[in-house]
Amino acid sequence: MNLLDELRTHRLLAIVRGPDPAAALSAVLTLADSGVALVEVSLTSADALDVIRRARVALGPDYALGAGTVLSAEDARAAADAGAGFLVTPALAPSLAEGCRLGLPVLAGALTPTEVVQATSGGATAIKLFPASLGGPDYLGALRDPFPGAAFVPVGGVDAEGARRYLDRGALAVGVGSPLLGDAVRGGDPAALRERATSFRAAVRR
Repeated sequence: MNLLDELRTHRLLAIVRGPDPAAALSAVLTLADSGVALVEVSLTSADALDVIRRARVALGPDYALGAGTVLSAEDARAAADAGAGFLVTPALAPSLAEGCRLGLPVLAGALTPTEVVQATSGGATAIKLFPASLGGPDYLGALRDPFPGAAFVPVGGVDAEGARRYLDRGALAVGVGSPLLGDAVRGGDPAALRERATSFRAAVRR
């Protein structure tokens, strides 16, 4: 899987995080069935590795399924063993080097220019601009000036309207959690999740 190509093509990364493993798995499968092509399961979710493992079996080897909130080298190895095809970190962490060693693409968390340089030099495939809500689309635009070649994926407080504004300011894609997932990770209505997925997919189309 080429993570950059997937992000560039689909422009939406869904973030699944929740206390109910069955609901989290259902949400992943519903998102995939609704046309959302990239999903990460946060390791802060209950039984996250099992959710990833079961989702990988259900979705097959080619689906862009990743693990989020990957901090340690041990986290990176466990996520890879569970079937994660890419890793996402909330900050610069040992998982970046370990993910690169394992040959997995890493979407590395960074906020400041210094962190962007460190993430890029450390081998990050793309930069998770987090928390994006601190600076908003204008801050992303300012970062694009010194880093025109960086692949930025804003995450944190991104709703459907904000997603379009970030993309217009040069984001490669956006990462969306609760505005997309809603109560689905706690057993909410899958039909409502499908509707939100449709709305977000429409919002990120060029």
